[in-house]
Amino acid sequence: MQAASHCYPLLHFSGRGRSSKLSNHTSVKFFSLNRIPQKFDFNVGAQIQKVLKPSKLKRFCVIPNSNDGYPSLSVSEEDTTTSEKDTMVEEWENGGETFLSKWSPPRYLWRGLSVLILAGQVIVRSIKGKIHWRNTLQQLARVGPKSVGVCLLTAAFVGMAFTIQFVREFTRLGLNRSVGGVLALAFSRELSPVVTSIVVVGRIGSAFAAELGTMQVSEQTDTLRVLGANPVDYLVTPRVIASCIALPFLTLMCFTVGMASSAFLADGVYGISINIILDSAQRALRSWDLVSAMIKSQVFGAIISIISCAWGVTTMGGAKG
Repeated sequence: MQAASHCYPLLHFSGRGRSSKLSNHTSVKFFSLNRIPQKFDFNVGAQIQKVLKPSKLKRFCVIPNSNDGYPSLSVSEEDTTTSEKDTMVEEWENGGETFLSKWSPPRYLWRGLSVLILAGQVIVRSIKGKIHWRNTLQQLARVGPKSVGVCLLTAAFVGMAFTIQFVREFTRLGLNRSVGGVLALAFSRELSPVVTSIVVVGRIGSAFAAELGTMQVSEQTDTLRVLGANPVDYLVTPRVIASCIALPFLTLMCFTVGMASSAFLADGVYGISINIILDSAQRALRSWDLVSAMIKSQVFGAIISIISCAWGVTTMGGAKG
């Protein structure tokens, strides 16, 4: 084969970094430069050769061959620098990374959003009447009667500590007849709902999160879905309803025990009669004070149960959580 001195360029396209030679009976289809596909197929007899689109440009040149009368095809490699626009287009066509492809929201963010979603589901399912009453009664017995002891004990000591802090100062100022009213208003408006909610968070909230977290990790919630039961109806809604019903009654009991412990301490230590304390509390206390305390505790119960259940159903990674 004698190489001619003339080289006739046919087209530029992207190919691999290897030379290609086409022999006789080779058919090559050339496309427009603006519509070059990602792959080129060269049919050589019964074989199919695929050339992928590379990062370097290739030039086809036809060199006339005087021996057999057929032109031969050779490839010469040229190093060219692609523009930034072409690089971005290629990454987009190949499914490359976008601006938010590697970003994932923090765990506390999507768990916080799950609390709102779960609260909406509980409200909707409760309005539709899809409540598992047997589980609700079981959770009510667990949140209410089984939590009475620790709640009353905590309220008694909080009441005595609160009495020690301010009764001594009131007796110095000669305000013995105002002690009962201050105690009643403090317990009914603030102390009783808060103390009850704190005790329930430590005892019931942690239990809810641990139970539902274990069910989620061991795929028991998925089993409920397979059996056709909604986990929200069967697990979450009964706990929320039980907490909303039990906490107001626990708050009233804590208010009563706190007032009793404060009155006994004031009578025994500071010499203020129990009758004076009860009379002052009766004059200062209004019915709305007790109603507001029950409403607060009911709201606290709903928040505690929903957050605990949401943290349980979003648990991952086994016992570590």
